[in-house]
Amino acid sequence: MSTATVSVDEFQALEQKVLRAVEIIKQEREARAKAETEIGNLREQLEFQTLVAQESQAAVNTLSKDRENVRQRVEKMLQQMDELV
Repeated sequence: MSTATVSVDEFQALEQKVLRAVEIIKQEREARAKAETEIGNLREQLEFQTLVAQESQAAVNTLSKDRENVRQRVEKMLQQMDELV
């Protein structure tokens, strides 16, 4: 029958490795939580920027239509002035 014996130094080395592994896992969990929070914030910012872009595009479309209407009215006035001359 063979009995495995572990020296104190080997046990301490193993204990240090386990403690280091636990510390690494803690750090990784904290980093993951931070990344998830940041992702949530970035998603909110993206949604806001998308809304702003949509509103801006709608404003540009409205201004373009208004510009076209004004252009047509000016052309009509110029045409009427030409007829007077």
